[in-house]
Amino acid sequence: MRVCIVGGADTWHNRALTAAFARREVTAHVVPASSFRARVGELPAVVARDVTIDDVALVLVRSIPVGSLEQIIFRLDVLHILQTMGVPVVNPPRSIERAVDKYLASKLMELDGIPTPRTCITESMDEATEQFRAWGDLVVKPLFGSQGIGMVRVSDPDVAHRTFRALEMGRYVYYLQEYIPHGTEDIRTFVVDGRVMATMKRCGSSWKTNVAQGARPVPVDPTGGLRPSPAPAAA
Repeated sequence: MRVCIVGGADTWHNRALTAAFARREVTAHVVPASSFRARVGELPAVVARDVTIDDVALVLVRSIPVGSLEQIIFRLDVLHILQTMGVPVVNPPRSIERAVDKYLASKLMELDGIPTPRTCITESMDEATEQFRAWGDLVVKPLFGSQGIGMVRVSDPDVAHRTFRALEMGRYVYYLQEYIPHGTEDIRTFVVDGRVMATMKRCGSSWKTNVAQGARPVPVDPTGGLRPSPAPAAA
């Protein structure tokens, strides 16, 4: 049996996954999404680094690297096509699209009743400046991004002006979120099919608590309010 892990460089994540599959006598090919090559009217339909992906048992998506709008759309298109062809994709491309887009993810959480920090998304520098004056302390985030890269906390008017001007020149969207003091810690929980599988506390030395930014992960027992309430029984 063969599976495909969509990931970047030789990281411990990919090594651990490859070893776990090998223990189950499954061959795992690690390929970056940037190496996708697709065909219409000819086979194979999708190849990555000379690995045919049409007939693998599973595509496990570890990461979608940054890129231009066209590059991102193409990479997700490939995942959609593989899923349509019957290849299981984990996580599904629709879930990836929701998670990678901070505005979409934030709004969907709010609509689902999950407490969410106040957030303003705009293309106008004037509106972004007005929002800074209203909140006084906020975090500027890239609309698409991860690992805490590109996030800036702004509480000074001059820094706000220079930050917003730079984003305006780059034709970026302003994704502004109120800063909430959290004691340099937060909690991340993995939920699979409604079940809490693992939980960790990320302990940082600054307001950024991303492990990629130096925070220390500590296992946490997800008891009490951390565990979601069971779904109501059907009538």
